[in-house]
Amino acid sequence: MATDTTTDTTTGTTTGTSPAATDRATDEAAKETPHLGLGRLYLRRFLRNRLAVAGVVIFVLLVLFSLFGGLFTPYAYSDADFAALTRPPSATHWFGTNQGGNDVYASAVHGLQRSLAIAVSVSALTIVVAAVIGSSAAYFGGRVEKATLAVIHFLLVVPSFLILALVSHRLAGDWRVLIVVLTVFGWMSTARVIWSVSTSLRERDYVTAAEFMGVSAPRIILRHIIPNLGSLLIVNLTLGVVATVLSETALSFLGFGVQTPDVSLGTMLADGASTVTSAPWLFAFPAGLVVLLTLSMTFVGDGLRDALDPTSVTGAAGGRR
Repeated sequence: MATDTTTDTTTGTTTGTSPAATDRATDEAAKETPHLGLGRLYLRRFLRNRLAVAGVVIFVLLVLFSLFGGLFTPYAYSDADFAALTRPPSATHWFGTNQGGNDVYASAVHGLQRSLAIAVSVSALTIVVAAVIGSSAAYFGGRVEKATLAVIHFLLVVPSFLILALVSHRLAGDWRVLIVVLTVFGWMSTARVIWSVSTSLRERDYVTAAEFMGVSAPRIILRHIIPNLGSLLIVNLTLGVVATVLSETALSFLGFGVQTPDVSLGTMLADGASTVTSAPWLFAFPAGLVVLLTLSMTFVGDGLRDALDPTSVTGAAGGRR
């Protein structure tokens, strides 16, 4: 492995330093440089992680595809071409058609858009609810903390997937209702992690000083505790998108999520599962989008965790993959 060499001007000797050591020294120097803020430092660490950058590129392309992909086809996801039932990919139907004559390309665009809307909304709402509940429990302590943890632990052992399936099915699979249901049953694990971290933050000097100055408890929680959980919240927000995509896909695949005539990636997978041997394109295209989406957000989440956590090995060593 190539090394950088430096010459000691007093002794005339030459010493070698590894790239990892050089990167660590650069990071330490950046921290001491007044004009280099933490934002630029985190960005530089993130950009060193090739998989994380690839994840951002893939995710942006998927978002652009969901927003503008429909401009490249004359068909809507609900249009039916009865002269082309279950046809393979062609110049007319790029991704083929399904059993009802619907264009799979148009359905994939709309399905990805719907799945992204659900995933991002649920992940953001879950983080907000978990941050408020977890940090409040840690700050107030005592009976409030015990009661909150008791509720969290109870909900964690409840078979939430079955409740999600029953509730969403009875409410006709409306994707807006699905967002609410997934949020209600998805904040507990994150809230417990936030509570664990917040128990140390409540003992910090700036919290004590705010209390001494008569600042109200809600203001302390919102202005002094939650902002200091920023890196944790960002990483959990990113990884929460992956978990929500998988949950929504599983529910829709089983018939409990998004319902026809609406389309999501999960409903497309369910439709294509029964014809995976005779019409593989019905399953392959939505499955490929799900894989790309989950992989991209996983890479981004790992990159953010390494960039924001100075104690991580990849964060300290440059985040190389």
